[in-house]
Amino acid sequence: QVQLVESGGGLVQAGGSLRLSCAASGRTFSDYTMAWFRQAPGKERDFVAAIGWSGRIKYYTNSVKGRFTIFRDNAKNTVFLQMNSLKPEATAVYYCAAASAPLTSRLLDRAEYDYWGQGTQVTVSS
Repeated sequence: QVQLVESGGGLVQAGGSLRLSCAASGRTFSDYTMAWFRQAPGKERDFVAAIGWSGRIKYYTNSVKGRFTIFRDNAKNTVFLQMNSLKPEATAVYYCAAASAPLTSRLLDRAEYDYWGQGTQVTVSS
């Protein structure tokens, strides 16, 4: 079992930045692919970014490339999402997720993830 706790959400103006954190406990953190998804009101939970076990392999959804960065600190059992140049359409609940499978294109699918956090709200005002 893996427990995930997100933090760092909040209200920010368009063009601003936020850094989300996800602290993991329960199993060996470095054994898991980690990812961020987001869900806007009335919409499905969509993939944002994922990072492989070692941190060398990363995937991003096209809309955030060049503005968001996912990184992990295996010594601190934490994964981060640095979000810069935020746009109002980024407003959503952001979820951290963990998968025991290695990072491939299959891991863009939320069904591949075994554990989820409770989410943190990000609101970007225009």
